[in-house]
Amino acid sequence: MEFHYAPGATPLDPDEAAALVPTHITTQGDLNAWEQVNIAKGDRWAARQKKQELLVESFLRELHRQMFDKTWHWAGTFRRSNKNIGVDWTQVAVSVRNLLENTKYQIENRVYDTDEMAVRFHHQLVWIHPFPNGNGRHARLMADWLAIRLGRPRLSWGEGQVNIHSLKELRVQYIAALRAADLGQLNDLIAFARS
Repeated sequence: MEFHYAPGATPLDPDEAAALVPTHITTQGDLNAWEQVNIAKGDRWAARQKKQELLVESFLRELHRQMFDKTWHWAGTFRRSNKNIGVDWTQVAVSVRNLLENTKYQIENRVYDTDEMAVRFHHQLVWIHPFPNGNGRHARLMADWLAIRLGRPRLSWGEGQVNIHSLKELRVQYIAALRAADLGQLNDLIAFARS
């Protein structure tokens, strides 16, 4: 199977692509639909983890595994190769640990308001890019659950704007907001997260 990636998506290397769990997948559309069902399962798992600490590596990895375990054999495993985005693969574990600790500090010291904290966490997790694939979806779900745990509603990530004709435009807005955040301008990403 040859994957065709949307702009801003992380290409899989051949070894990662060979780790596809279902054998019936033949198109990118099939893969997207299959992943969406798996992601919903991961979200339901996270909802049941009310007493488990969210900002620890074990939760972060297990959420990714729950989101993609029916899709990819490597689900929940940090990447072992460099990508077109992200820290060097040898620095993933350290970068994730630093992000988790920094976020705990920000919460304890009320450095930012809740939405901004969740969006900053999301942005940094996407920037680290800890997994071979699914990083944006995983980071959005982690940020959603961080906001919920801090007493705010789930972030919408543009869902208020969605119709059948706007999905591509929504992705363009999201990628543009991420790139602005890479330059230190988080306002667009924060606005997008609540749009």
